[in-house]
Amino acid sequence: MAQMYFYYSAMNAGKSTTLLQSSFNYRERGMTPLIFTAAIDDRFGKGKVTSRIGLQEEAELFTSDDNLFDRIATIHNGQHTDCVLIDECQFLSKEQVYQLTEVVDKLHIPVLCYGLRSDFRGELFEGSRYLLSWADKLVELKTICHCGRKANMVIRQDETGRAIADGDQVVIGGNDRYVSVCRRHYKEALGR
Repeated sequence: MAQMYFYYSAMNAGKSTTLLQSSFNYRERGMTPLIFTAAIDDRFGKGKVTSRIGLQEEAELFTSDDNLFDRIATIHNGQHTDCVLIDECQFLSKEQVYQLTEVVDKLHIPVLCYGLRSDFRGELFEGSRYLLSWADKLVELKTICHCGRKANMVIRQDETGRAIADGDQVVIGGNDRYVSVCRRHYKEALGR
């Protein structure tokens, strides 16, 4: 039975690596995965899922305007799809998360979503909010703070390394801009 999975974490927990491993496992068994990634994040090139350890694979791009059910159904009708893998799923809209539930429920294709749970302000992304509500399975991928505790928060830093408390929810960046920390060090960094 097909299900929708949400693999979530703070930054640098290996979400993209885990997605690429899932894709490899499907392909190794003669199955066809369909990979999507957010068009907004082009740090490693457009249409690529890239992990920090050097793995990468081509992917379809999604924007906030896309109807993912229609796109997946069209691709599936032309070439059988055994699973759908979504990288950067925090950038999905509420409607797109619903469309992915329809992929599971009507097309009977498993959907595995990988993304951040919350932003640098400690607030849920829209896609993550609805994945937490509607996914069949929730899986936390863990990373650690510099103190050794589990990192479940993300700090955005300015060019001098100082923590930023305000700003747009989405600013694309990697280790140059974001650091995963435990809640205690998150509060300390923001002076709270």
